[in-house]
Amino acid sequence: MEVGLNNTQKFLSKIATNDGHGENLPYFDGWKAYDTNPYHPQTNPSGVIQMGLAENQLCFDLIQEWIMNHPEASICTPQGGFDFKETALFQDYHGLPQFRAAIANFMSRVRGSRVKFDSDRIVMSGGATGAHETVAFCLANPGEAFLVPTPYYPGFDRDLKWRTGVQLIPVVCESSNNFKVTLEALEEAYDKAKESNIKVKGLLITNPSNPLGTFFDKDTLKTLVSFINEKNIHLVCDEIYAGTVTDDNEFVSIAEILQEFPTICDHNLVHIVYSLSKDMGFPGFRVGIIYSYNDTVVNIARKMSSFGLVSTQTQHLVASMLSQNDFVDNFIHESRTRLAHRHDLFTRELAQVGIGSLESNAGLFFWMDLRRFLKEPTFEAEMTFWRIIINEIKLNVSPGSSFHCNEPGWFRVCFANMDDTTVMVAIERIKSFVHETRMLEIKTKAMAKTKKQCWQNNLQLKLSSRRLEDIMSPHSPLNSPMLRAQN
Repeated sequence: MEVGLNNTQKFLSKIATNDGHGENLPYFDGWKAYDTNPYHPQTNPSGVIQMGLAENQLCFDLIQEWIMNHPEASICTPQGGFDFKETALFQDYHGLPQFRAAIANFMSRVRGSRVKFDSDRIVMSGGATGAHETVAFCLANPGEAFLVPTPYYPGFDRDLKWRTGVQLIPVVCESSNNFKVTLEALEEAYDKAKESNIKVKGLLITNPSNPLGTFFDKDTLKTLVSFINEKNIHLVCDEIYAGTVTDDNEFVSIAEILQEFPTICDHNLVHIVYSLSKDMGFPGFRVGIIYSYNDTVVNIARKMSSFGLVSTQTQHLVASMLSQNDFVDNFIHESRTRLAHRHDLFTRELAQVGIGSLESNAGLFFWMDLRRFLKEPTFEAEMTFWRIIINEIKLNVSPGSSFHCNEPGWFRVCFANMDDTTVMVAIERIKSFVHETRMLEIKTKAMAKTKKQCWQNNLQLKLSSRRLEDIMSPHSPLNSPMLRAQN
Protein backbone atom coordinates (compact mmCIF):
# COMPACT_ATOMS: atom_id res chain seq x y z
CA MET A 1 0.00 0.00 0.00
CA GLU A 2 1.42 3.36 -1.02
CA VAL A 3 1.59 6.14 1.53
CA GLY A 4 0.66 9.66 0.35
CA LEU A 5 3.14 12.50 0.57
CA ASN A 6 1.22 14.25 3.34
CA ASN A 7 1.17 11.10 5.42
CA THR A 8 4.87 10.57 4.76
CA GLN A 9 5.64 14.08 6.02
CA LYS A 10 4.15 13.20 9.39
CA PHE A 11 7.18 11.02 9.99
CA LEU A 12 9.66 13.79 9.08
CA SER A 13 10.97 16.78 11.03
CA LYS A 14 9.13 20.10 11.08
CA ILE A 15 12.24 21.92 9.90
CA ALA A 16 12.64 19.65 6.89
CA THR A 17 9.01 19.93 5.80
CA ASN A 18 8.16 23.56 6.52
CA ASP A 19 8.18 26.39 3.97
CA GLY A 20 11.19 28.15 5.49
CA HIS A 21 13.35 27.65 2.41
CA GLY A 22 11.21 30.19 0.56
CA GLU A 23 10.98 28.42 -2.78
CA ASN A 24 7.40 29.67 -3.12
CA LEU A 25 8.55 33.29 -3.48
CA PRO A 26 8.28 35.04 -6.87
CA TYR A 27 12.06 35.48 -6.65
CA PHE A 28 12.42 31.73 -7.19
CA ASP A 29 9.33 31.42 -9.42
CA GLY A 30 11.15 33.50 -12.00
CA TRP A 31 14.01 31.02 -11.99
CA LYS A 32 11.55 28.20 -12.56
CA ALA A 33 10.07 30.06 -15.52
CA TYR A 34 13.54 30.36 -16.97
CA ASP A 35 14.40 26.72 -16.29
CA THR A 36 11.32 25.52 -18.19
CA ASN A 37 11.87 27.86 -21.15
CA PRO A 38 15.47 29.11 -21.28
CA TYR A 39 16.53 31.54 -23.98
CA HIS A 40 19.03 30.33 -26.57
CA PRO A 41 19.94 32.42 -29.62
CA GLN A 42 19.67 29.46 -32.02
CA THR A 43 17.53 26.75 -30.46
CA ASN A 44 15.07 28.89 -28.48
CA PRO A 45 15.28 32.59 -29.43
CA SER A 46 11.87 33.34 -27.91
CA GLY A 47 12.73 31.82 -24.52
CA VAL A 48 13.04 33.56 -21.16
CA ILE A 49 16.27 35.52 -20.59
CA GLN A 50 17.72 35.00 -17.12
CA MET A 51 18.08 38.39 -15.46
CA GLY A 52 17.33 37.25 -11.93
CA LEU A 53 20.70 35.63 -11.22
CA ALA A 54 23.42 37.82 -9.69
CA GLU A 55 26.35 36.07 -11.31
CA ASN A 56 29.56 37.62 -12.59
CA GLN A 57 30.57 36.06 -15.92
CA LEU A 58 32.36 39.05 -17.44
CA CYS A 59 35.96 38.06 -16.64
CA PHE A 60 36.14 34.32 -17.13
CA ASP A 61 38.60 34.83 -19.96
CA LEU A 62 41.10 36.16 -17.40
CA ILE A 63 40.53 33.16 -15.15
CA GLN A 64 40.89 30.69 -17.99
CA GLU A 65 44.07 32.35 -19.18
CA TRP A 66 45.57 32.10 -15.68
CA ILE A 67 44.59 28.44 -15.37
CA MET A 68 46.15 27.63 -18.73
CA ASN A 69 49.38 29.32 -17.64
CA HIS A 70 49.42 27.63 -14.21
CA PRO A 71 48.54 23.94 -14.61
CA GLU A 72 50.43 23.19 -11.40
CA ALA A 73 47.65 24.88 -9.42
CA SER A 74 45.34 21.94 -10.11
CA ILE A 75 45.92 18.48 -8.71
CA CYS A 76 44.18 17.08 -11.79
CA THR A 77 47.04 17.90 -14.17
CA PRO A 78 50.42 16.19 -14.66
CA GLN A 79 52.14 19.30 -13.33
CA GLY A 80 50.04 19.42 -10.15
CA GLY A 81 49.47 15.72 -9.69
CA PHE A 82 52.41 15.40 -7.29
CA ASP A 83 50.30 17.15 -4.64
CA PHE A 84 47.31 14.86 -5.17
CA LYS A 85 47.83 12.55 -2.21
CA GLU A 86 48.47 15.28 0.34
CA THR A 87 45.52 17.33 -0.88
CA ALA A 88 43.16 14.36 -1.00
CA LEU A 89 44.01 13.15 2.51
CA PHE A 90 44.27 16.45 4.39
CA GLN A 91 41.12 18.17 5.59
CA ASP A 92 41.27 20.43 8.60
CA TYR A 93 38.34 22.66 9.45
CA HIS A 94 40.78 25.48 10.15
CA GLY A 95 41.58 25.55 6.42
CA LEU A 96 44.91 25.35 4.66
CA PRO A 97 47.21 28.11 6.00
CA GLN A 98 48.08 29.27 2.49
CA PHE A 99 44.37 29.40 1.63
CA ARG A 100 43.51 31.61 4.61
CA ALA A 101 46.52 33.83 3.89
CA ALA A 102 45.47 34.22 0.24
CA ILE A 103 41.88 35.08 1.21
CA ALA A 104 43.08 37.69 3.71
CA ASN A 105 45.33 39.18 1.03
CA PHE A 106 42.51 39.25 -1.53
CA MET A 107 40.05 40.86 0.90
CA SER A 108 42.60 43.58 1.58
CA ARG A 109 43.38 44.30 -2.07
CA VAL A 110 39.68 44.38 -2.99
CA ARG A 111 39.36 47.18 -0.43
CA GLY A 112 42.25 49.11 -1.93
CA SER A 113 44.80 47.77 0.60
CA ARG A 114 43.54 50.42 3.01
CA VAL A 115 42.95 47.77 5.67
CA LYS A 116 44.64 44.49 6.57
CA PHE A 117 42.94 41.25 7.57
CA ASP A 118 44.31 38.66 9.98
CA SER A 119 44.34 35.20 8.39
CA ASP A 120 43.84 33.62 11.83
CA ARG A 121 40.41 35.22 12.00
CA ILE A 122 39.26 33.72 8.70
CA VAL A 123 36.72 30.92 9.03
CA MET A 124 35.67 29.11 5.87
CA SER A 125 32.16 27.98 5.03
CA GLY A 126 30.15 26.55 2.17
CA GLY A 127 29.45 29.84 0.44
CA ALA A 128 27.95 32.97 1.96
CA THR A 129 24.76 30.97 2.56
CA GLY A 130 26.51 28.71 5.04
CA ALA A 131 28.44 31.63 6.51
CA HIS A 132 25.29 33.58 7.31
CA GLU A 133 23.60 30.60 8.91
CA THR A 134 26.69 29.87 11.01
CA VAL A 135 26.82 33.48 12.20
CA ALA A 136 23.13 33.34 13.08
CA PHE A 137 23.68 30.14 15.06
CA CYS A 138 26.59 31.77 16.90
CA LEU A 139 24.89 35.04 17.79
CA ALA A 140 21.20 34.34 18.40
CA ASN A 141 18.80 31.85 19.94
CA PRO A 142 15.54 30.72 18.30
CA GLY A 143 12.98 33.50 18.51
CA GLU A 144 15.56 36.28 18.76
CA ALA A 145 16.00 38.69 15.89
CA PHE A 146 18.20 40.70 13.57
CA LEU A 147 17.23 44.07 12.16
CA VAL A 148 17.62 44.22 8.37
CA PRO A 149 17.24 47.38 6.24
CA THR A 150 14.88 46.98 3.30
CA PRO A 151 14.95 46.12 0.51
CA TYR A 152 17.14 43.10 1.25
CA TYR A 153 18.26 39.86 -0.42
CA PRO A 154 15.39 37.31 -0.35
CA GLY A 155 17.81 34.49 0.48
CA PHE A 156 18.31 35.95 3.96
CA ASP A 157 14.88 34.60 4.90
CA ARG A 158 16.27 31.14 4.17
CA ASP A 159 19.88 31.56 5.25
CA LEU A 160 19.27 33.10 8.65
CA LYS A 161 15.78 31.87 9.58
CA TRP A 162 14.99 28.45 8.17
CA ARG A 163 16.97 26.14 10.44
CA THR A 164 18.01 28.56 13.20
CA GLY A 165 14.59 29.84 14.26
CA VAL A 166 15.94 33.38 14.19
CA GLN A 167 13.63 36.22 13.13
CA LEU A 168 14.31 39.12 10.74
CA ILE A 169 12.75 42.51 11.46
CA PRO A 170 12.64 44.97 8.54
CA VAL A 171 14.09 48.44 8.91
CA VAL A 172 11.92 50.31 6.42
CA CYS A 173 13.84 52.46 3.92
CA GLU A 174 12.12 54.57 1.28
CA SER A 175 12.77 55.87 -2.22
CA SER A 176 12.30 59.47 -1.08
CA ASN A 177 15.90 59.44 0.19
CA ASN A 178 17.19 56.76 -2.21
CA PHE A 179 16.54 53.98 0.33
CA LYS A 180 19.21 55.22 2.72
CA VAL A 181 19.21 53.82 6.25
CA THR A 182 18.40 56.44 8.87
CA LEU A 183 18.81 56.40 12.63
CA GLU A 184 15.10 57.13 12.97
CA ALA A 185 14.20 53.99 10.98
CA LEU A 186 16.59 51.89 13.08
CA GLU A 187 15.15 53.16 16.34
CA GLU A 188 11.59 52.60 15.14
CA ALA A 189 12.29 48.99 14.14
CA TYR A 190 14.13 48.35 17.40
CA ASP A 191 11.28 49.81 19.49
CA LYS A 192 8.66 47.77 17.63
CA ALA A 193 10.61 44.60 18.38
CA LYS A 194 10.73 45.51 22.07
CA GLU A 195 6.98 46.20 22.09
CA SER A 196 6.47 42.70 20.66
CA ASN A 197 8.77 41.20 23.32
CA ILE A 198 11.30 40.20 20.66
CA LYS A 199 14.91 40.37 21.72
CA VAL A 200 17.09 42.03 19.07
CA LYS A 201 20.54 40.44 18.89
CA GLY A 202 21.98 42.23 15.91
CA LEU A 203 21.81 44.39 12.80
CA LEU A 204 22.50 42.83 9.41
CA ILE A 205 23.55 45.05 6.50
CA THR A 206 24.71 44.35 2.96
CA ASN A 207 27.43 46.72 1.83
CA PRO A 208 27.31 47.14 -1.14
CA SER A 209 23.58 46.54 -1.16
CA ASN A 210 21.76 43.73 -2.86
CA PRO A 211 19.44 44.70 -4.59
CA LEU A 212 20.14 48.46 -4.67
CA GLY A 213 23.70 48.44 -6.01
CA THR A 214 24.58 51.27 -3.60
CA PHE A 215 26.89 51.35 -0.61
CA PHE A 216 27.13 53.13 2.73
CA ASP A 217 29.12 56.30 3.14
CA LYS A 218 31.48 56.70 6.10
CA ASP A 219 29.10 58.82 8.16
CA THR A 220 26.28 56.31 7.83
CA LEU A 221 28.57 53.44 8.82
CA LYS A 222 29.68 55.40 11.88
CA THR A 223 26.02 55.93 12.76
CA LEU A 224 25.32 52.20 12.45
CA VAL A 225 28.32 51.27 14.56
CA SER A 226 27.36 53.76 17.26
CA PHE A 227 23.80 52.43 17.19
CA ILE A 228 24.77 48.80 17.76
CA ASN A 229 27.28 49.79 20.41
CA GLU A 230 24.63 51.77 22.31
CA LYS A 231 22.14 48.89 22.09
CA ASN A 232 24.87 46.33 22.80
CA ILE A 233 23.87 44.22 19.81
CA HIS A 234 25.96 42.67 17.02
CA LEU A 235 26.66 44.11 13.58
CA VAL A 236 26.92 41.61 10.71
CA CYS A 237 28.28 43.16 7.51
CA ASP A 238 27.76 41.26 4.29
CA GLU A 239 30.47 42.62 1.97
CA ILE A 240 30.36 39.98 -0.75
CA TYR A 241 30.01 42.67 -3.47
CA ALA A 242 32.98 44.77 -2.26
CA GLY A 243 34.96 44.07 -5.43
CA THR A 244 32.13 45.07 -7.77
CA VAL A 245 32.27 48.77 -6.85
CA THR A 246 33.35 50.57 -10.00
CA ASP A 247 35.41 53.11 -8.06
CA ASP A 248 37.13 51.31 -5.21
CA ASN A 249 38.22 54.60 -3.61
CA GLU A 250 34.59 55.34 -2.76
CA PHE A 251 33.75 52.08 -1.03
CA VAL A 252 34.28 52.00 2.73
CA SER A 253 34.48 48.65 4.52
CA ILE A 254 33.35 48.29 8.11
CA ALA A 255 36.94 47.17 8.75
CA GLU A 256 38.13 50.66 7.80
CA ILE A 257 35.74 52.25 10.28
CA LEU A 258 37.11 50.10 13.10
CA GLN A 259 40.66 50.86 12.03
CA GLU A 260 40.14 54.61 11.73
CA PHE A 261 37.97 54.94 14.83
CA PRO A 262 39.23 52.19 17.15
CA THR A 263 37.18 53.34 20.15
CA ILE A 264 33.88 53.83 18.33
CA CYS A 265 32.50 50.52 19.54
CA ASP A 266 33.26 47.19 21.14
CA HIS A 267 34.97 45.30 18.31
CA ASN A 268 33.64 42.01 19.66
CA LEU A 269 30.26 43.04 18.26
CA VAL A 270 31.40 43.26 14.61
CA HIS A 271 31.49 40.40 12.07
CA ILE A 272 32.03 40.32 8.29
CA VAL A 273 30.61 37.79 5.83
CA TYR A 274 32.44 37.43 2.51
CA SER A 275 32.76 34.99 -0.37
CA LEU A 276 34.30 34.59 -3.82
CA SER A 277 30.94 34.06 -5.50
CA LYS A 278 30.46 37.63 -6.69
CA ASP A 279 33.82 39.39 -6.84
CA MET A 280 35.55 36.45 -8.56
CA GLY A 281 32.50 34.82 -10.12
CA PHE A 282 33.07 31.50 -8.31
CA PRO A 283 29.65 30.55 -6.85
CA GLY A 284 30.22 26.91 -7.75
CA PHE A 285 33.36 26.77 -5.61
CA ARG A 286 31.27 27.47 -2.47
CA VAL A 287 33.96 29.59 -0.86
CA GLY A 288 32.31 31.47 1.98
CA ILE A 289 34.15 33.40 4.66
CA ILE A 290 33.36 34.54 8.20
CA TYR A 291 35.69 37.21 9.55
CA SER A 292 34.94 38.09 13.16
CA TYR A 293 36.65 40.46 15.57
CA ASN A 294 35.33 38.28 18.38
CA ASP A 295 37.71 35.46 19.42
CA THR A 296 34.91 33.32 20.83
CA VAL A 297 32.85 33.64 17.67
CA VAL A 298 35.89 32.67 15.59
CA ASN A 299 36.42 29.53 17.65
CA ILE A 300 32.76 28.52 17.68
CA ALA A 301 32.24 29.25 13.98
CA ARG A 302 35.33 27.23 13.13
CA LYS A 303 33.88 24.21 14.94
CA MET A 304 30.54 24.66 13.20
CA SER A 305 32.26 24.95 9.82
CA SER A 306 32.75 21.18 9.94
CA PHE A 307 29.27 20.98 8.38
CA GLY A 308 30.21 23.06 5.35
CA LEU A 309 33.90 22.94 4.54
CA VAL A 310 35.56 24.04 1.32
CA SER A 311 37.31 21.13 -0.36
CA THR A 312 41.10 21.16 -0.11
CA GLN A 313 41.32 20.86 -3.88
CA THR A 314 39.44 24.16 -4.16
CA GLN A 315 41.51 25.71 -1.37
CA HIS A 316 44.70 24.67 -3.16
CA LEU A 317 43.63 26.24 -6.46
CA VAL A 318 42.28 29.43 -4.88
CA ALA A 319 45.39 29.87 -2.76
CA SER A 320 47.63 29.57 -5.81
CA MET A 321 45.59 32.09 -7.79
CA LEU A 322 44.93 34.73 -5.14
CA SER A 323 48.50 34.73 -3.86
CA GLN A 324 49.68 36.39 -7.07
CA ASN A 325 49.19 40.09 -6.52
CA ASP A 326 49.75 41.11 -10.14
CA PHE A 327 46.96 38.82 -11.28
CA VAL A 328 44.65 39.89 -8.42
CA ASP A 329 45.12 43.61 -9.04
CA ASN A 330 44.63 43.26 -12.80
CA PHE A 331 41.53 41.10 -12.32
CA ILE A 332 39.93 43.53 -9.86
CA HIS A 333 40.62 46.50 -12.15
CA GLU A 334 39.37 44.78 -15.30
CA SER A 335 36.30 43.38 -13.58
CA ARG A 336 35.29 46.80 -12.30
CA THR A 337 35.81 48.33 -15.73
CA ARG A 338 33.67 45.72 -17.49
CA LEU A 339 30.93 45.87 -14.85
CA ALA A 340 30.78 49.66 -15.15
CA HIS A 341 30.50 49.43 -18.93
CA ARG A 342 27.70 46.86 -18.77
CA HIS A 343 25.84 48.80 -16.09
CA ASP A 344 26.08 52.05 -18.03
CA LEU A 345 25.00 50.38 -21.27
CA PHE A 346 21.84 48.96 -19.71
CA THR A 347 20.78 52.03 -17.78
CA ARG A 348 21.57 54.38 -20.67
CA GLU A 349 19.54 52.35 -23.18
CA LEU A 350 16.57 52.08 -20.82
CA ALA A 351 16.71 55.79 -20.01
CA GLN A 352 16.20 56.47 -23.73
CA VAL A 353 12.72 54.97 -23.47
CA GLY A 354 11.90 56.63 -20.19
CA ILE A 355 12.77 53.85 -17.77
CA GLY A 356 14.71 55.09 -14.78
CA SER A 357 16.68 53.36 -12.07
CA LEU A 358 18.25 54.13 -8.72
CA GLU A 359 21.66 55.74 -9.16
CA SER A 360 24.26 53.12 -8.30
CA ASN A 361 27.78 51.94 -9.09
CA ALA A 362 28.17 48.59 -7.39
CA GLY A 363 26.83 45.06 -7.60
CA LEU A 364 25.87 42.89 -10.55
CA PHE A 365 22.45 44.53 -10.96
CA PHE A 366 20.51 47.78 -10.82
CA TRP A 367 17.21 48.75 -9.19
CA MET A 368 14.77 49.51 -12.02
CA ASP A 369 11.83 51.86 -11.54
CA LEU A 370 8.69 50.60 -13.31
CA ARG A 371 6.15 52.28 -11.05
CA ARG A 372 4.53 54.17 -13.91
CA PHE A 373 3.62 50.90 -15.63
CA LEU A 374 1.49 49.67 -12.74
CA LYS A 375 -2.28 50.08 -13.11
CA GLU A 376 -2.39 51.08 -9.46
CA PRO A 377 0.26 51.49 -6.74
CA THR A 378 -0.28 48.11 -5.09
CA PHE A 379 1.73 44.92 -4.73
CA GLU A 380 -1.08 43.05 -6.47
CA ALA A 381 -0.55 45.29 -9.50
CA GLU A 382 3.20 44.72 -9.23
CA MET A 383 2.73 40.96 -9.38
CA THR A 384 0.32 41.30 -12.32
CA PHE A 385 2.89 43.33 -14.22
CA TRP A 386 5.70 40.96 -13.20
CA ARG A 387 3.79 38.08 -14.83
CA ILE A 388 3.58 40.14 -18.01
CA ILE A 389 7.36 40.63 -17.89
CA ILE A 390 7.91 36.89 -17.43
CA ASN A 391 5.29 35.52 -19.82
CA GLU A 392 5.14 38.17 -22.56
CA ILE A 393 8.39 40.12 -22.54
CA LYS A 394 10.17 36.88 -21.53
CA LEU A 395 12.60 38.38 -19.03
CA ASN A 396 13.22 37.01 -15.55
CA VAL A 397 13.65 40.11 -13.41
CA SER A 398 12.86 40.03 -9.70
CA PRO A 399 9.95 42.04 -8.23
CA GLY A 400 10.68 44.40 -5.36
CA SER A 401 8.18 42.69 -3.08
CA SER A 402 10.50 39.66 -3.02
CA PHE A 403 13.11 41.93 -1.46
CA HIS A 404 10.63 43.25 1.14
CA CYS A 405 10.53 46.64 -0.55
CA ASN A 406 7.69 48.70 0.90
CA GLU A 407 6.96 50.47 -2.40
CA PRO A 408 5.50 48.53 -5.36
CA GLY A 409 6.96 48.97 -8.82
CA TRP A 410 10.70 48.41 -8.27
CA PHE A 411 12.51 45.48 -9.89
CA ARG A 412 16.05 44.12 -9.64
CA VAL A 413 17.76 43.54 -12.99
CA CYS A 414 20.94 41.44 -13.15
CA PHE A 415 23.23 42.26 -16.07
CA ALA A 416 26.55 40.42 -15.60
CA ASN A 417 25.45 36.82 -16.21
CA MET A 418 25.06 37.04 -19.99
CA ASP A 419 27.04 37.82 -23.12
CA ASP A 420 26.81 41.03 -25.14
CA THR A 421 24.45 39.57 -27.73
CA THR A 422 21.94 38.48 -25.10
CA VAL A 423 22.16 41.91 -23.49
CA MET A 424 21.04 43.57 -26.72
CA VAL A 425 18.18 41.09 -27.15
CA ALA A 426 16.98 41.87 -23.62
CA ILE A 427 17.22 45.61 -24.23
CA GLU A 428 15.31 45.36 -27.51
CA ARG A 429 12.56 43.36 -25.81
CA ILE A 430 12.15 46.07 -23.19
CA LYS A 431 12.19 48.84 -25.77
CA SER A 432 9.62 47.02 -27.91
CA PHE A 433 7.33 46.62 -24.93
CA VAL A 434 7.60 50.31 -24.03
CA HIS A 435 6.93 51.30 -27.66
CA GLU A 436 3.88 49.03 -27.89
CA THR A 437 2.61 50.34 -24.57
CA ARG A 438 2.95 53.93 -25.75
CA MET A 439 1.17 53.15 -29.01
CA LEU A 440 -1.64 51.55 -27.05
CA GLU A 441 -1.83 54.59 -24.76
CA ILE A 442 -1.96 56.94 -27.76
CA LYS A 443 -4.65 54.82 -29.39
CA THR A 444 -6.63 54.65 -26.17
CA LYS A 445 -6.39 58.41 -25.67
CA ALA A 446 -7.40 59.00 -29.30
CA MET A 447 -10.42 56.74 -28.91
CA ALA A 448 -11.34 58.45 -25.67
CA LYS A 449 -10.98 61.86 -27.34
CA THR A 450 -13.16 60.74 -30.26
CA LYS A 451 -15.73 59.33 -27.88
CA LYS A 452 -15.72 62.57 -25.88
CA GLN A 453 -16.10 64.64 -29.07
CA CYS A 454 -19.04 62.49 -30.16
CA TRP A 455 -20.59 62.90 -26.73
CA GLN A 456 -20.12 66.66 -26.90
CA ASN A 457 -21.60 66.81 -30.41
CA ASN A 458 -24.60 64.75 -29.29
CA LEU A 459 -24.99 67.00 -26.26
CA GLN A 460 -24.91 70.11 -28.44
CA LEU A 461 -27.43 68.54 -30.78
CA LYS A 462 -29.71 67.73 -27.86
CA LEU A 463 -29.37 71.23 -26.47
CA SER A 464 -30.10 72.74 -29.90
CA SER A 465 -33.16 70.52 -30.23
CA ARG A 466 -34.29 71.51 -26.77
CA ARG A 467 -33.90 75.22 -27.62
CA LEU A 468 -35.94 74.68 -30.82
CA GLU A 469 -38.63 72.94 -28.83
CA ASP A 470 -38.62 75.80 -26.37
CA ILE A 471 -39.08 78.25 -29.25
CA MET A 472 -41.96 76.32 -30.73
CA SER A 473 -43.57 75.51 -27.39
CA PRO A 474 -46.98 77.13 -26.63
CA HIS A 475 -45.40 78.39 -23.44
CA SER A 476 -42.48 79.98 -25.24
CA PRO A 477 -42.14 83.77 -24.79
CA LEU A 478 -42.21 84.03 -28.58
CA ASN A 479 -45.80 82.75 -28.61
CA SER A 480 -47.11 85.08 -25.93
CA PRO A 481 -50.19 87.24 -26.91
CA MET A 482 -48.40 90.40 -25.81
CA LEU A 483 -45.48 89.73 -28.13
CA ARG A 484 -47.80 88.89 -31.00
CA ALA A 485 -49.75 92.14 -30.39
CA GLN A 486 -46.54 94.12 -30.48
CA ASN A 487 -45.66 92.56 -33.80
